[in-house]
Order: sequence, then C-alpha cells, then structure tokens
Amino acid sequence: MAKLYSYLIFNGTCQQAFDFYKSVFNTEYSDFSTFGDMPQDDAPDPLLESDAQRVMHVCLPINKDYKLMGSDSNSKSGDVIMGSNISVSIDADSREEATRLFEGLSKKGYILMPLTNTFWGAYFGMFTDKFGVNWMINYDEVK
Repeated sequence: MAKLYSYLIFNGTCQQAFDFYKSVFNTEYSDFSTFGDMPQDDAPDPLLESDAQRVMHVCLPINKDYKLMGSDSNSKSGDVIMGSNISVSIDADSREEATRLFEGLSKKGYILMPLTNTFWGAYFGMFTDKFGVNWMINYDEVK
C-alpha cells in the first residue's frame, strides 16, 4: 500500500527550516539536493545562479513510518503563497499503482508535471486536484 507524507515548499528558506526541524526532531537527512545538483545537459532553460543553491529536495525521517519532505520554489515555478505551500506526497508500491493513483486523483484537476521517469531514478508526477489540493506521486524504480 502507498505511503503518504507531507511535502512543504518554501521561497528560499527550505534549508533553514529543515535545519530547524532536524534539530527539534533530533534526526538526520536521508536525502538532500539543490537545483544546482541537477544535470543540466537536457535542461530546456539554463539554471539561474540565484536558483542553484535553493533546495530541490530534502527528506527528513521523523520516525520509522513518517518522513517530512520539502523544497524551495525557483524562478521557473515562482514564489509560493505561504499557507498553500503543502502537498500530499505518495510513495507508491509499484509503477502501476502510481499510474492508477495519478490518473484517478488528477481527473478534472491541473497537471503540473505528468508522470515521467526522472534523473533520480523515480517515476514521478505532480498535480493539483479538482478541489485545489496539491499532490506528488512517486515510485522509486531503484530501491
């Protein structure tokens, strides 16, 4: 069965926020990368210097069953409005489950990123459902 997590988006303060959460929960990052860590070979638009140090993805395990995840906005996505900067992130157990959940939940919604194979080894997509809730669907091809 899929696992659900909270995913927080910040306007350039993600690392400071997650350093704070890390100190409170007394745990360590299981994943941390910046936009500057992304391969630029196939990028349609060049990465702006101002975006390179922003957090692309961070994962902070809170306990054995729950992770808090986050990232920064960037110049392409634009700033988020605080309060609407949270997504429900689903880690699917299979590619088929990811597709089923994505297609079902995104019906009559707005697709921000269709399900696609990513450079980090996942099958991943993002959308806002017809009720305005932000979702991320992920299946790690490499476990």
